[in-house]
Amino acid sequence: MTKYEELMAEYEHLHIEERPMKNDGLYADDCVWINKNMTSSRKYCTLAEEIGHYETSCGDILDQSDASNRKQERLARQWAYEKLIPIENIHFAASDGYTQLWEMAEYLDVDEAFLKEALIYYRILDI
Repeated sequence: MTKYEELMAEYEHLHIEERPMKNDGLYADDCVWINKNMTSSRKYCTLAEEIGHYETSCGDILDQSDASNRKQERLARQWAYEKLIPIENIHFAASDGYTQLWEMAEYLDVDEAFLKEALIYYRILDI
């Protein structure tokens, strides 16, 4: 079972469906939709973020010009970083010699962009 499938199984009480979409994912009313046209690592990261909305958000937060909605978006992403790649896993990867972004992402089975954002969140990487 892949990590993506394991995460889906952990949240089997949610309706999770892959479909063609313009965006990566969407969560509403205990339903998660994932863009089926992404890599498996991107689907995994997107699923985690959408479950993060289930765990941390309330209401319609699509209007990102609203500061409260942006805060809820950030909380969902932070939840996803902590769920998929706790900081100790980053340290394990580095101590095993995976120091390049692409190889660490592959080692952790996450998307490179997601890993980069997580490294910034953990204050390991400065931008």
